[in-house]
Amino acid sequence: MADFRKWFFAFAVVALLLGLGSTANAQIGLSGPTFSCTANAAVPPVVRAEGLTELVGDLTLNCTGGSPTPRGNAIPLSNVTVFLNAAVTSRLIGPSSLSEATLMIDEPHAVLGTTNSPIPNNITPVSGSPRQVLCGGPEYPANGQGAACPVTGTFVGVPSVSPYDFDTRAADELGPTANVFSGVQNSASSIIWLGVPIDAPGTAGERVIRVTNVRVALGSSLGVSSTFVPTSVTMFIAINGSQQVAINGQQQTVAVVQLGLITGNGTASFLQCISNEEDLATGNSNVPAGGPSFKVKLLEGFPSSFKRRNIALSADGVAAPNPIQQNVPGFAYNTETGFYAPGLFTATPIVGLADTGTKFLLTFNNLGAGVHIFVKTQVPLVPSGSGEDDVDDCPDACSAPPQPPPDVAPGIGYGVLDLVSGDINGNGGSLSGAASDAGETVAEVNYSGTTGYATFEVVNSDPTVIEQANVDVWVAYVSATSQNLPAPGSSTVTASFAPISTVAVASSSAPIPRFTNLSSPSSAFSINLCTCNLLMPFVTNQAGFDTGVALANTSLDTFGTSAQQGTVLLTYFGSTAGGGAAPPPFTSQTVPAGQELIFNLSSGGNFGVPATPGFEGYIIATANFQYCHAFVFISDVGAQKLAEGYLAIQLDEPFSLVGGATCGGSRTCVSGENMAH
Repeated sequence: MADFRKWFFAFAVVALLLGLGSTANAQIGLSGPTFSCTANAAVPPVVRAEGLTELVGDLTLNCTGGSPTPRGNAIPLSNVTVFLNAAVTSRLIGPSSLSEATLMIDEPHAVLGTTNSPIPNNITPVSGSPRQVLCGGPEYPANGQGAACPVTGTFVGVPSVSPYDFDTRAADELGPTANVFSGVQNSASSIIWLGVPIDAPGTAGERVIRVTNVRVALGSSLGVSSTFVPTSVTMFIAINGSQQVAINGQQQTVAVVQLGLITGNGTASFLQCISNEEDLATGNSNVPAGGPSFKVKLLEGFPSSFKRRNIALSADGVAAPNPIQQNVPGFAYNTETGFYAPGLFTATPIVGLADTGTKFLLTFNNLGAGVHIFVKTQVPLVPSGSGEDDVDDCPDACSAPPQPPPDVAPGIGYGVLDLVSGDINGNGGSLSGAASDAGETVAEVNYSGTTGYATFEVVNSDPTVIEQANVDVWVAYVSATSQNLPAPGSSTVTASFAPISTVAVASSSAPIPRFTNLSSPSSAFSINLCTCNLLMPFVTNQAGFDTGVALANTSLDTFGTSAQQGTVLLTYFGSTAGGGAAPPPFTSQTVPAGQELIFNLSSGGNFGVPATPGFEGYIIATANFQYCHAFVFISDVGAQKLAEGYLAIQLDEPFSLVGGATCGGSRTCVSGENMAH
């Protein structure tokens, strides 16, 4: 009995070992080579730090191994999720947070033809790639976008037939398939594609999975680096489901952040009492009489920062062209629109299509009453460094069209900005459609209180060079000093991308593109009061002497000078009898054109000037009108025995030295008027 027990135990051990070996061999046979993918982001694009809807680069998975799904069996479904280090702002296109972010399998190409051909048309489909079939598209009318599609395998020993090729499968009578899938906004910074049929390619082929149309918000959340290492946008991809997929390099850099817009502007100053561009201000002309008051420079921070809406080019550089398809997976279109195939996606708004090209908003701040701002209706984009960098001295080349972009025949189009009738943030509006001619056709900006604003949109651009635009600006007003018009003061200008928005999350209605404003206002122009400054170097009311002053407002004359009026500030320098302090400064009442301010130290005078008895020293008079002259009379009290007079000294430069007149400093344009003393 003991021997039998020993043999029984030995048989049990052998049986167990044989069973384990059989199971192990079976598992090895069923699993086959490991299904693995390698993530690749190719060349990450440079994106604008100001952008809230920046298109990052595509991420692809190149997959090999695994066991292809047998013919007729359902392909295992997987969930594909991407996580980014910035908020995802791809447009929401349907219910349940359906997103325009798109996943494709095996680099599907569009059907060739006039209405659905790849753009540019010199791109040929990847050899053996299927045509694009949307999960939830015409082949699946009962399925909503984002829903799982019933894809079955085609493996018959070797993967000779792709399960993602609709035409091949239809011929093989294995039913429809899908290779384009819409994602769902999973969180603020992630997108998920639910129930994607991913078939293992086996050892004889390769499966390519592409993620495209992912937009992110940058702005203040992920801005320009302060070090030599640029800020990066990263994407992490994960796959989970009924099959295990190993991913190498799960985290990839999909964009590099850089400032997209560099601005600058000239400055100007004006005198309240001299009208500027009066015909523009009164609506009698839309052609300025002279050159621009100043220029605002818009310079690309990097090539392709200024993007047109779509690969379509305007034939005349004025009218916005109708968008055409951008349906070649992985092609760098360098436009605000991403992957765009209107024949494939039926959702509204259409997946991938931007609302406009890049816009720019010029905001003029603190505009005084009576001030009008005009800008050109069309501004050429010129290559930076071609002689047009100085916004104050732009040569004739600034008005010449630059060379056409490389993807358009000569004469068809060129880089240009067109005026848009948008709101104060640059939203909405339409292109003006008015081309500037040699006469500098201009339009007045819109206003909101003391703020003026104008919006421009890129119609054509060249993505291969750094471009800039010099926007001409005219300040127009009619002088009316009696009404204190135009109101004196300093104004600033802010130039930024547009439209400006605070929507830094995914939205179905917020515009694409949209931006945050990282620009700061800079000095633009000032309206200064017309003043006249006189020095009376010696006056006295001591030792039996008195001084009288006659200060004339000579803006009323026979030469057509605009009448001006204003107060006079008298500032006293010296002392009073007995070593007392000089009298405090005094501002007179308004002195009308053609009248005189007359006073003496001992008893005062008209327009409210008080007496300053015992004062001796000098006086500086600042008149708030342009043409003042004064005579000073010193005598004994009552002018009985002694008297002396002199002309007050003009402290201002003649007009010809400050660029305020064209007549060599004379109001009459006749030689002989003495503007000195």
